[in-house]
Amino acid sequence: MIGDREVILFHDPRTLAHQPDADAAFLPGRLDRRVREILSGLGAKWSYPEHPGRLRAVLELLEREPVPGLRLAPGVAATREQLARVHTTSYLDGIQALRGENAWLDVDTTAVSPGSVEAAEVAAGTAIAAVEAVMTGGARGAFAAVRPPGHHAESVRARGFCLFNNVAVAAAHAQAALGCRRVLIVDWDAHHGNGTQEIFWADPDVLFFDTHRAAPFYPGSGALEDVGGGLGEGYTVNVPLPGGAGDMALLKAFREILVPAADAFRPDLVLVSAGFDAHRFDLALNVSYEGFASMTRIVRDIADRHCQGRLAMVLEGGYHTESLARGVHATLEVMAGADPEDPWAPGLGAVDEAVAFHRDAFNGP
Repeated sequence: MIGDREVILFHDPRTLAHQPDADAAFLPGRLDRRVREILSGLGAKWSYPEHPGRLRAVLELLEREPVPGLRLAPGVAATREQLARVHTTSYLDGIQALRGENAWLDVDTTAVSPGSVEAAEVAAGTAIAAVEAVMTGGARGAFAAVRPPGHHAESVRARGFCLFNNVAVAAAHAQAALGCRRVLIVDWDAHHGNGTQEIFWADPDVLFFDTHRAAPFYPGSGALEDVGGGLGEGYTVNVPLPGGAGDMALLKAFREILVPAADAFRPDLVLVSAGFDAHRFDLALNVSYEGFASMTRIVRDIADRHCQGRLAMVLEGGYHTESLARGVHATLEVMAGADPEDPWAPGLGAVDEAVAFHRDAFNGP
């Protein structure tokens, strides 16, 4: 029943100060002039889709339709030491040098505004706060509603709207400061979490499970054969899917791949890179709100079975504000105790009804 489990939603208004300017110049040596030539030839103006309205939509829906058992808590900025567990010091120096600037970091859509570096520090620190809440018994579940997102950020590179890898920073903190040995990271964003994979590629104490739309969909990584390396071989699990795969495919992957992998791994903490661009409104994987709810139920059950329910989610993508807000809302309801039924594929109920109606028509006398 919704409200049976206490859940904390972490949010900090400083994350709203990340407002990249799509018209800002690239850093020296980037492809600024060529990109603008291409866009002008198409008669199109590109706007930055990772904007503050994403979080506002989530918070406004929760204000209109509160989730029983959910309470709000502020975020906190990550320290340099916490960030340096997963990012190189030279990379951190480069990001710090952009504090207060408008600039592009990468030609594949990563940019900063004057408030972006602090927003990114707060996003990573708030992911840590969510983990600390579930590890110290403050709540059974926690959700970090943060931006910029993080799962594309690699140890030495910003990518795909991401500056710091929030979920990786949180996982490393759990291991270094909170006594967690084994951490399960589930990434259900429509885009592959290339940064998380790179950071934990050779780590046998982090099991990384990622469902995503297959290449050449951005970022083009996450092949089935990518299973980790060195001591971490076998601890990276990728499930690339065709566009429009839908609820049933995702749930089958979760039940038949994730669940047995998690049962063998026995995590001390479950983290989710919760992106909502898999929803059909974002035109990526055709997942419904009910699908997100059922996936949440599966990871919640894994956490209950192995680590006293310690489940923390960190917001990643989701660019259609209605589906993002509704997806987060459905997820929070299940974290708070709702027990959803599996969604039906579109039209399946009508076909079942037709089967029953016509069943005896061709069976002979």
